[in-house]
Amino acid sequence: MIAATKARAWAVRRADGLVLGFTDHDGELRFEGIRFRPDHGMTARVLVQATGLSVDNSEAEGALSDAAISETDLMAGRWDDAGIRLWEVDWTDVSRRQLLFRGTLGEVTRVAGVFRAELRGLSEALAASSGRVFHRRCAAQLGDGECGVRLTDANLSVALVIGEVEGSRLFRFAAGSGAGDGWFEYGALEMLSGAAAGLRGAIRRDRPMPDGRRQIELWNGLAVRPRAGDRVRLVAGCDKSARTCREKFDNFLNFRGFPHLPPEDWLIAPQTGGRNE
Repeated sequence: MIAATKARAWAVRRADGLVLGFTDHDGELRFEGIRFRPDHGMTARVLVQATGLSVDNSEAEGALSDAAISETDLMAGRWDDAGIRLWEVDWTDVSRRQLLFRGTLGEVTRVAGVFRAELRGLSEALAASSGRVFHRRCAAQLGDGECGVRLTDANLSVALVIGEVEGSRLFRFAAGSGAGDGWFEYGALEMLSGAAAGLRGAIRRDRPMPDGRRQIELWNGLAVRPRAGDRVRLVAGCDKSARTCREKFDNFLNFRGFPHLPPEDWLIAPQTGGRNE
C-alpha cells in the first residue's frame, strides 16, 4: 500500500442496528456492505495501541450533522457504547485494507457544534469488577434471569399518556394505574413515543395526587424533553430488600441477597459481656 493512496475509514454501529461509515478520503468508499462518506467532517485522532491488556487510546471527532450524528441523539445517549471499527485502506483498491482498531465509543463531549468521542478498546471490559458481593440486599436486577419476575405481568408495567410535564423529570398523568402509593419507586419510566422515544429514566418518587392524578419524579431528567401527550411505560420498582421481594413480588425463593447477614456495626463493635465471633 503506497502512502499516497492510503486513507482511513471507520464504521460506527449503534445498539439499534444503525450503521454509519466515514472516511478521511475525499471520495466515497464502499466495502463490507458499508458506504463510507467523506461529507460529514468526522476525523480520527492518532491511535495509540499497547501490547498486553492496556486500554487502547484514541478519539474521534467531527461536526454535528442531522443527517449523520445529531446533537439530539448524542444527548439522548443513543450513541453510547456504539461499536466502532477503524481501517487503513488503499482507496484505489479497497480490498487492500487492514483493521487497525475495534472497540466502542466511550464518553462523548459537545462544544460549539463539534463532538468528541473517546474510543475504548476491547480490553476495556477486562478492567470491570466481577464476582459476587455478599450483601443484605438482593444482587439481581428486577426482571433479569436471576430474579425471574416477569415485568409483563399485570400491574408490574403499565402504559400511560403524559398529562403534564415539568422540565424533563416531573411527570403527571391524568389517570392513575390503579397501583398503590410508591408502587413505581425505584422502577423505570420508558418513553414510547415523541422526540424522547427510547429513552429511559430511573424513578425517584411515585405519589398519587389529591385530584386523582399520579405524579412521577425521576432522579435525573431525560436528555430530550418529553411533551404532554407522549406515551410512556411505567415499570414497577424494587428496593432490593427481602421484605419487598416477599410481599410485593412473592418471589423470595429467588432472592439473591443475604438478609440475615450481620450489619457492619455488629461485626466491628464490641458487644456487652463478650466478643463477636
